[in-house]
Amino acid sequence: MRSSFTLGRYIAKLFFVAIISTLAVCAMLIFMIDFVELLRQSSKYGSVPVSTLVFIAMLRLGAYVEFLLGFAVLVGALSALLYLNRKSELAVMRAGGMSVWQFLAPGLVVGLAIGLIGVTVYNPLASKGRAKSELVFAKAFGNDNNLLRAQGGGSWIRQNGVDGESVLGAAAASNRGLTLTGVMILAYDRQGHFAERVDAGQAQLKDGYWDLKDAWVSRLGQQPEKFNSYLVSTYLTPDRVQEALGTVFSVSFWDLPELIDAADKAKLSTERLRVQYQSLLVRPLLCLAMVLLAATVSLRSFRSGGIQTMVTTGMIGGVGFFLFSEIARQIGIAGLAPAWVAAWVPVVLVLIISTTVLLHQEDG
Repeated sequence: MRSSFTLGRYIAKLFFVAIISTLAVCAMLIFMIDFVELLRQSSKYGSVPVSTLVFIAMLRLGAYVEFLLGFAVLVGALSALLYLNRKSELAVMRAGGMSVWQFLAPGLVVGLAIGLIGVTVYNPLASKGRAKSELVFAKAFGNDNNLLRAQGGGSWIRQNGVDGESVLGAAAASNRGLTLTGVMILAYDRQGHFAERVDAGQAQLKDGYWDLKDAWVSRLGQQPEKFNSYLVSTYLTPDRVQEALGTVFSVSFWDLPELIDAADKAKLSTERLRVQYQSLLVRPLLCLAMVLLAATVSLRSFRSGGIQTMVTTGMIGGVGFFLFSEIARQIGIAGLAPAWVAAWVPVVLVLIISTTVLLHQEDG
């Protein structure tokens, strides 16, 4: 009994180290790529201290790495099983009467645990980092250079208020869309005629109005005026702003149900939020499925040859799965399929296929 526990702990440690090592390598590559891109933007849109760029890259790193969690589990599990196979340890385990399910159990537990921790603990931390990075990025690039117009992107929304309609643009939204940075507003009077343009470094949504800080107001035939605080009326609610300007990747797993409920009550589209929530719910099962997928292509004996072909097939299958998952996610966001179908069906399919292949390999 003790020997079985020791062996299980040894296998679990191999899986854990391999998966974490894969995540670490991915994190380093992502950080370097993102930092180089930030350096490019800094040289193009304005000089930003290197320390600020490093800080932004570090804040965004958690959210980027989270996208690769399933891939890291696949590669890590594949590496751990190939190591055991190359050392002939799997052959010894089989000779000792262990089935594939017995020596895979520790790896499955590790994969499931990583998925659970990734959803319940890591995701909220990564979401906070992502939200903070958006704010720091906009402050660093947006105040003097108006990154919205320079890049031709950003977020825009039409709003109405007691003073008339206006079009609002923001380089970044944080605090669930209640705080905007790099703001530009084109305001119209009640007759629909252009009234003024307002450029501000930051805006806070209050009860019935936007409170803009360090705002420049430009009117036809007049010199621009600067105000420390300038108010623009709006009928927008926090929920509507979040839907229009926010990003689901800045919302924690624990906050999504409340946000979905609030958006439903406001009669807003919730497909993005629902797909994100279901994708997080299925993530532990995804990590478990990746361990099984890795096992289907790494248990063949090195002596029989063809192991490179099997591993290549497994990697191609993994990439194909992630492409299929992304297609399904976009279908769910478009409202062409229920959110749970878009998130769960690809994972359940790879789980069933991998289990079937393993049963066929082991039991014929």
